[in-house]
Amino acid sequence: MIEKIVIANRGEIALRIQRACRALGIRTVALHSEADRDAKYVKLADESVCIGPPPARDSYLNIPAVISAAEVTDAVAIHPGYGFLSENADFAERVEQSGFIFIGPRAETIRLMGDKISAIRAMKKAGVPCVPGSDGPLSGDDDENLRLAEDIGYPVLIKATGGGGGKGMRVVHSEAALRNAISLTRAEAKAAFNNDIVYMEKYLENPRHVEFQVLADEHGNAIHLGERDCSMQRRHQKVVEESPAPGISDRVRQRMGERCADACRKIGYRGAGTFEFLYENGEFYFIEMNTRVQVEHPVTELVTGVDIVREQLLIASGERLSYRQKDITWQGHAIECRINAEDPRTFMPSPGRITQFHQPGGPGIRVDSHVYNNYVVPPYYDSMIGKLIAYGANRETAMARMRIALSEMVIDGIRTNIALHQDIMNDAAFGVGGVNIHYLEKKLGL
Repeated sequence: MIEKIVIANRGEIALRIQRACRALGIRTVALHSEADRDAKYVKLADESVCIGPPPARDSYLNIPAVISAAEVTDAVAIHPGYGFLSENADFAERVEQSGFIFIGPRAETIRLMGDKISAIRAMKKAGVPCVPGSDGPLSGDDDENLRLAEDIGYPVLIKATGGGGGKGMRVVHSEAALRNAISLTRAEAKAAFNNDIVYMEKYLENPRHVEFQVLADEHGNAIHLGERDCSMQRRHQKVVEESPAPGISDRVRQRMGERCADACRKIGYRGAGTFEFLYENGEFYFIEMNTRVQVEHPVTELVTGVDIVREQLLIASGERLSYRQKDITWQGHAIECRINAEDPRTFMPSPGRITQFHQPGGPGIRVDSHVYNNYVVPPYYDSMIGKLIAYGANRETAMARMRIALSEMVIDGIRTNIALHQDIMNDAAFGVGGVNIHYLEKKLGL
């Protein structure tokens, strides 16, 4: 078993990793910027190291500082959490070259799945269904690109191979707009990712976002933990997630889940990961794989009883998976609301001091948050300050419990999106289940 790890992240995920470590008897080193010096997880860690000033580029994204902190504290491994350096293949490589264990996939796997084109090729080879597209980078030949778009059928989507988070993609509805769209997407991708390679795929007009959670060890074992529906989105950012996905049968869950687990075996995957799909008219289309723990992992934990972060730690220690596929069952329903420090109407960030914080409770309620009374939300990072999760024997019970929990939750001194979540939980279409990824933006008039 790993004896001591560095947690190279902040906020609620740093606290979540720390709790899993404490349960396994693993000592923790909390890395923090100057802005996070007084954070709860810093106080609770066995050791802490300040790695730089508030801006992420000078602290949480500073690879030499992170590795130096592991060296001076005699840590054995580094857990990257999500965001920041979690899907940076160069970081994973540097960690292992420096003699530490990277709690995640191998660097070559991160590179394979981090490039959209190579990821799609790998998934097609593994038998995972993909969106019809160019099957490779677009050339500079306008006539060839026009023929390709005509074969695929408009509308098409031009996407940057290194893109993510909604950046580096553009929808094209007609032949007249194609050339300019490719040029603009290349320029945007070059500026954002220093990589101007783009590709083309069919644009699905009303899909849902359904993803499958997987776990795999270094001994060739892989399982899936079922699916989550993450279709309630704003500007490609998830707002509400739930498991299981409404309308997905047990037969389909097992069929698609096993394809994902089999793909893990074929690419030699290690650790926790998520296969993200667009789901339309009963068909799944692979879009990308996230090679890390997801923000929304708690809903899967609640319906399966599997501690995903604990499994990450055991896998990194060289252990075999604690479960076989036949051990996994799905009971009940779970919904997660991301609580952000932002105006619920304009979505402008709202950093500042929390003058009063009261978290809800009761049957089936889980709160993953690092904030407390008088905590100061810094302006330098993502606005998410917590996750509210409700579990029930069925979807209706989970929604009812979420409504009560949202009404009990108090966060004063800053603005939050609690009101938005209350609106969503009372929305008739969400109540039925199965809304598409455009629904929330249309509802908000964006």
